[in-house]
This record gives sequence, C-alpha cells and structure tokens, in this order.
Amino acid sequence: MTQLALSSVLDLAQGIRQGALSPLEVTQYFLERIERYDAQLGSFTYVAAEQALAEARTKTEQWSKNQDLPPFWGVPISIKDLNAVAGMPTGYGVQALQQQPTAYDDGLVMRLKQAGFIILGKTATSELGSFPYTETPGLAPARNPWHLDYTPGGSSGGAAAALAAGLCPIAQGSDGGGSLRGPASACGLVGLKPSRGRISNAPLGDFQSGIASQGALTRTVREAAALLDVMAGYTTGDPYWLESPSIPFVQALQQNVPPLRLAYSFAMAPFSPQDGVGQQAVEKAMTVFAQQGHSLKAACFEAQGLVEPFTRIWQAGVGAAGIPFELLSPVNRWLGETQGTAGDYLQAVRQMQILSRQIVAFFDQYDALILPVYHHQPIRIGQWADLSPAETVQKIIEWVAPCPPMNASGLPAITLPVGFDSQGLPFGVQLVGKPAGEAQLLALAHQLETNLSFPRQLPPQFLD
Repeated sequence: MTQLALSSVLDLAQGIRQGALSPLEVTQYFLERIERYDAQLGSFTYVAAEQALAEARTKTEQWSKNQDLPPFWGVPISIKDLNAVAGMPTGYGVQALQQQPTAYDDGLVMRLKQAGFIILGKTATSELGSFPYTETPGLAPARNPWHLDYTPGGSSGGAAAALAAGLCPIAQGSDGGGSLRGPASACGLVGLKPSRGRISNAPLGDFQSGIASQGALTRTVREAAALLDVMAGYTTGDPYWLESPSIPFVQALQQNVPPLRLAYSFAMAPFSPQDGVGQQAVEKAMTVFAQQGHSLKAACFEAQGLVEPFTRIWQAGVGAAGIPFELLSPVNRWLGETQGTAGDYLQAVRQMQILSRQIVAFFDQYDALILPVYHHQPIRIGQWADLSPAETVQKIIEWVAPCPPMNASGLPAITLPVGFDSQGLPFGVQLVGKPAGEAQLLALAHQLETNLSFPRQLPPQFLD
C-alpha cells in the first residue's frame, strides 16, 4: 500500500478492475495521507471524506470481474475549487464563500464521475483564480511540497501541491493564463492545457472570451492523455467545440513521431528571464529533440501587443464574478475597481482576437514551439505581500509571460518536468502545438518524457 502514492492512475484502475485493489482501500489510503499531511501544505479547501468513503464502499460492493466497468472505476481524484461539485462548497478561493454547498455538478465533473472517479474534495485556488500563487486572505496558503517556504504556483496551486505530495493520484485543474502549466512546473508534474473547445464548460457559458481551459495535472504524459480522453467532448449548446479525434489521445502516444519543424525561444518578448532556469529547460528539450531527428530554429511569434488587452480581460473577470469588492484581497479589489467600461472590454477582446490570428499563423511554419514555462522560479510565500496592487500585477505579467498567449489564441500547450534548481525546486519546459493538435503535441511530449526519464518520486518529507 505504501506505493499507492506514486502509482499511475492507469495502474490503479487496472488493479481495481482485476480485483487486486478495492476502491475502498485506495480511497482510504489517500484520505489518510490528506489527514496526515495537508496541514503542512494547505492543498485542500474541502475534504469530502464521508462522501468519498460512502461512494467507495458502494463501488467496492458493486465490483464484479464480469462487469464492464468505466475506465477509472474507483480511482480517487481532486477537483479545483473553481468547479462545482454537488454537495461540496465552491469557494472560488474566497474566504466568505467556503461554507455553502453547491447543488449541481459542472459538466466536466459529471464526465469524471461517469468515468468512475471518486472525488476526494476541492483543492485550493488563488482568489477567483486570478494569481500564479495560491495565498488567499483568511485561508492557509498552499505550499510547495518540495520546499514549504515557496509557492506551488497558481491558480491550480492546491491541486499541484496535493498531487506532488501524493495526497491524490491525479488532479483536475484549469488554466486561464498558465494556471495549470505554472503549478506543474513548480511541483515537478505534467500540466496539460487543451485547445479551446476541447473540453466543455457546461452548464455555464463562455467566460472571459474563452481564455480559460479545463485540464489535467498528472505525473506522466500518458495519464494526461487518458484523462483528456474522458474529459473531452461537446455538450449541447457549447459556444465552440472541436471534433472528436479519430483515435483516443492515449493511443496517439503509441504512434511514431515523424521529423517535425520545431521553433524555440528562451523568453517571451518584450520581457526577459530573471534566472537561467528557463533557458536550461529549453536547452534540455532541444538536445533530446535534435537527437530524435527534429529540426530546430530560433523563432517565436510576436506577443508584445497582447499584454494590454489580456490585462483588461483579466480585470473584467474580477468584476464579472459578482462578488462585492470589499470581500476580495487588495489586488483583486484594485483590478475590479480599475476594470474600465463594457466598451473597453469589447475593444480588448477584439484586439486580443486580432493578435491571436497572428499567433496561430506562426504554426503554419512550425509544428510546435518550445518555451520556458515562467520567466523565473517560484516565489517565496508572501514575497510580494508588501507591494502595491499595481506593482504586484506588473510582477505577475513579467513572470508568467510565456503562458497567456496560448490562452488568448486557444492553442494547446503542455509542460513537463525536466530538472531541479539549486533550491531543490523542480522546473519544467513548455511545448505548444498547432490548433486542435493535442494528439501530435502529446506524442511529442511523450517522446521528450521517455528520453529525459524524469524520476517518479515524492518529496522527502512526504514519504510514508
């Protein structure tokens, strides 16, 4: 049982189907780890122990070797606290909203339940999902399990911390400007942001002009592909959607990757990296890809003009949340109070869409782009607490610059762990694919992962 914290969800699912494991003992194991370790991490805002155990008992009693079980029958998963789960609070990272249970499941949550997953609880997010660190006033900050003085990133910071520490075997998250990719890099995980329209946002509509995508935090590319297979798909009334792939994404990993045209950049202009970690990550990926026969060229799209409209849309998201500004942190309050008019928002959307066409056109020449994830490694908990809101926002923009262009354009992107820095913190590299090109992107990422052989391990203080 001590190996379950590092077990692949595919292995867990197979063990349950074969009767070697039961949903109850697997669920109990992860709930015990949450009870033992989460006080140090702050990774969960709500633990659904009674609900998860009741479902696990039912699934254990219903198990039969002759039954055609869903793919992840009895496997535990965590849900980010921006998504609704019936019977659990949806707090959106706001202290005042942490108690009221939600009456419905998001469409994505319904798909995960239909796939057989058991939901352990809700993982911590930054307030309204606004920030690349997870420090909500009045709540414990989420901490990086590799070094507790540092952030695990945000806004899917709790999800990344929980998975990296072995408190859950897989985690759902979302990405509106790097909110999956950043935490994955900070915690030594795989973070997948699919293409716009790949995963439904039902029953809600479009939000912030489609910059946010639901996605996965996993330990391996194969697990990310398998989770995408059960999350993806059209729901009636979706404002945009993509055709289902000809073969499952997990099967696409088995296909040979032909020689591809790969672009690379060590930074996202007009900003510059503040340490050498991003360049080191890109160079590691370049070395592997060159050995695999891919062509490499220094090139990147122009994203400088994206900063202003993306920031305006970010501000509008705070106002659209419908939460009184006095309940929010100073930075979100400032963003909301300076959001501008509806006309300003629509002009920003139009400008973002025009620039996004240029970003997507870049991939007429290249099959994928290799980038850093962020422009420097994770900050310490509270490092920016004394800055003004305007100073904090500028710090955020410069730090996360390699990520938002893929949210604006709707392109798929994935981050993979490639090493550790001098503080013992992991760092990753980002791969960006063609529009609706998850299959090729996942296969390329799997090729990189196979040749890098990043160890599957827990941080030392979270070993059983």
